[in-house]
Amino acid sequence: MKTIKDIREKLKMADEWESWMEELHQDERKSVQTLLNQWNKKKRLADGLISNHQSKMEFDKSFKEHPESLVAGIDEAGRGPLAGPVVTAAVILPEDCSLLVGLDDSKKLSKEKREAFAELIRELAISYSVHVQSPEEIDRQNIYRATKTSMTEAAMSLDPQPSVILADAMKLEVPIPCESIIKGDAKSLAIAAASILAKTGRDAIMDAYAETYPVYGFAKHAGYGTPEHVEALRKYGPCPIHRKTFEPVKSLLQESR
Repeated sequence: MKTIKDIREKLKMADEWESWMEELHQDERKSVQTLLNQWNKKKRLADGLISNHQSKMEFDKSFKEHPESLVAGIDEAGRGPLAGPVVTAAVILPEDCSLLVGLDDSKKLSKEKREAFAELIRELAISYSVHVQSPEEIDRQNIYRATKTSMTEAAMSLDPQPSVILADAMKLEVPIPCESIIKGDAKSLAIAAASILAKTGRDAIMDAYAETYPVYGFAKHAGYGTPEHVEALRKYGPCPIHRKTFEPVKSLLQESR
């Protein structure tokens, strides 16, 4: 009979079910059953990640007219905040994306995982582009048009140009076939990759602004309208990166006049 330590180490090394594990079911030691249950849970999670990854890859592949077609995914970060830019990203991924298993909608991943995936995406991508749309431009155009313009800029900056564009919930007016995909970052690997680059890029910008304008707490809420942020707005008034057409910023500016 193997020791608990031996069993633990052997399970750590096993990625797939092996015949010797059958004996563990008959082992009456509670700690052995706990280890086996932990392994089974880990295996189910790993299988789920692989299945999700393959599903996203197949989704993107379904838009290819031929195997050499290039599919670009486009997404944004920062449409809702009261301050800071909208950041959009466009990404063309290679055929082999095995290193990106676990890549998902940026909101579902921890900051550490987003940063790690962002680095991998930049290394692996056939092409990627990030565009930053300023608060001033958001106020001038309105948030929808500013985001659409930013996505278009990101798309047209890709080199090589894609055969088809998959944009998250946005139909772009570009000289390339474009599909608007609702909840695209949950369906498409390319859009999920774009969401990671957009989110990490915007977070870095807001972290820098947090040092320039420390009273607002931008490093914590990235400019979103949290109670803490709104309280700081009422106390100190808007700063240069606040969106003047967004409430309550608009009303506070009117009151100050």
